[in-house]
Amino acid sequence: MYAIVEIAGQQYKVEKDQQIFVHRLEGKEGSKVSFDNVLLTANGDKIEVGAPAVKGVSVSAKIIEHLKGDKVIVFKKKRRKGYKVKNGHRQYLSKIEIESIGASKAAPKKEAAKKEESPKAEVKAAPKAEAKKPAAKKATTTAKKEPAKKAAPKAAAKKPAAKKASPKSDEKKSDK
Repeated sequence: MYAIVEIAGQQYKVEKDQQIFVHRLEGKEGSKVSFDNVLLTANGDKIEVGAPAVKGVSVSAKIIEHLKGDKVIVFKKKRRKGYKVKNGHRQYLSKIEIESIGASKAAPKKEAAKKEESPKAEVKAAPKAEAKKPAAKKATTTAKKEPAKKAAPKAAAKKPAAKKASPKSDEKKSDK
């Protein structure tokens, strides 16, 4: 049996008793961790694919040790410019051992509680949403009418300014 699980933002294919290196996890060495974001499980020919995660399935693991990965050298150079930069980096990692892949006991209880509460919440939420929609439409229609009224006086104010400019141009012509 194997599973594809998301651990610290990355997806891993894991099997029971497998040891893998993942990005540093919170927790002390020897402590147990559980991952609920299982994307796929396969047991022989039976394959379960989640959308996005398989419900009620979790992967439990034990943190073996915290360590640093190998050094990665980052070298940048631009030829004929005299530009060279050398940097190094060591990633913090955790070595974990997968102990079991299976159903989580807490998940079915939570789902049953949510199913009981969700019909009540939907009934209460629906009338409020309908009441808000007509009020929002009225506010948008009144806001659109007001700018149109203000635009007409501005256009009228621009016309007299253009008339004032024409006598000045006539004076300049007469001076020459």
